[in-house]
Amino acid sequence: MDRKSAGKTRKRWSGRVTRESHALQLEEGVFTWKDPARIARSLRDSAESSTQRKATPFRSAMSMLVFYINRAGKDLDEDQRIILEQAKTELRKLYGR
Repeated sequence: MDRKSAGKTRKRWSGRVTRESHALQLEEGVFTWKDPARIARSLRDSAESSTQRKATPFRSAMSMLVFYINRAGKDLDEDQRIILEQAKTELRKLYGR
């Protein structure tokens, strides 16, 4: 497989995870919100109510947040990236970490 097709495969894989993953049922637009604490609470609530996650609620919530940040990459607005990084801190606080 050449580099070009490998990149397309990765894009399809991450897009499929975002569209089809049932591990967490996220609120609509959660990653576009401007309040880091609200984002963290929503992720926590989704993770704790999930019956299909494979990890602890904290790890599931943090993984989804990091996955989104990484997937958005350079296309993520800098202000929103800062908010999402702050949401990581808020999530850690919610779980006493």
